[in-house]
Amino acid sequence: MGALDPAASAATTPETGWVTTVRAYVSVTKPRIIELLLVTTVPTMILAAQGWPDPWVMIAVIVGGALAAGGASTFNNVYDADIDRLMVRTAHRPMASGAISPRAGWIFGSILSVASVVVLAMFTNWLAAALGALAIAAYALGYTVLLKRRTAQNIVWGGAAGCMPVLIGWAAVSGSLSWTPVILFFVVFWWTPPHYWPLSLRYRDDYESAGVPMLPVLALPATVMRHIAAYSALMVLTSWVLIPIAPMGWVYSVTAIVLGVAFGLEVFRLWRRIKRGAEDVAPMRLFHGSITYLALLFLAVAIDPFV
Repeated sequence: MGALDPAASAATTPETGWVTTVRAYVSVTKPRIIELLLVTTVPTMILAAQGWPDPWVMIAVIVGGALAAGGASTFNNVYDADIDRLMVRTAHRPMASGAISPRAGWIFGSILSVASVVVLAMFTNWLAAALGALAIAAYALGYTVLLKRRTAQNIVWGGAAGCMPVLIGWAAVSGSLSWTPVILFFVVFWWTPPHYWPLSLRYRDDYESAGVPMLPVLALPATVMRHIAAYSALMVLTSWVLIPIAPMGWVYSVTAIVLGVAFGLEVFRLWRRIKRGAEDVAPMRLFHGSITYLALLFLAVAIDPFV
């Protein structure tokens, strides 16, 4: 017999297998989505407290919110494993590749979801916990099971689950809800289509091959752009409505106006590239720009109470 290949031997060590398994379970929680949700949650809590909230409440919301998002995303990965296998962008996901079994995925998602509600109930209040449970159900059942494969408006209504963290954060600090968190909710609600449809334009063939009726699959790019422009306008106008309602100071006001104009210009540039029939319309510029927009807008929300 020949000598064993040291590299092959190292690849099968228990430590390497353990690390791979951990990475797979972390991956199904979609950490980037969790990061994005926390970007909106913490500033909302600061605004609700008009300063730094109780650190234990903040930690509880961060942990509970991350668990809720991770649980919902895990359920999404389990249910969508069949179509994820058909798309280049998602074929590597642990559920699609078989790295995690469906049974293990359901158990893991359930543990995360229950833990999130328990954390929010024990360390914040029952309103925040109830909103956390509603967010999990809205994403795992409402979007993943009922909407994603049935309507071109799937991401619009399914995106409501991604807006829930602002309500959870506000409720955890104040124990109630008001118009301010509702307006912030709708900023994120209107933001979701202009954020996600450029991604769908980029990966249109993937969604079509998997039979997922994303708007770019069913409509011409010019039609998609009209929808993106409409939701972008609603998003920007809603962000400006917050100024007199909260009320907000000059930091947020200036930031919201400047960002709104900049976002509108980026939408116009994408629309113009599509109308001109450019070979590469570069929709991901708007996708990445939308993340920057939301992050900077909520950063201004966080800074405003201290100025």
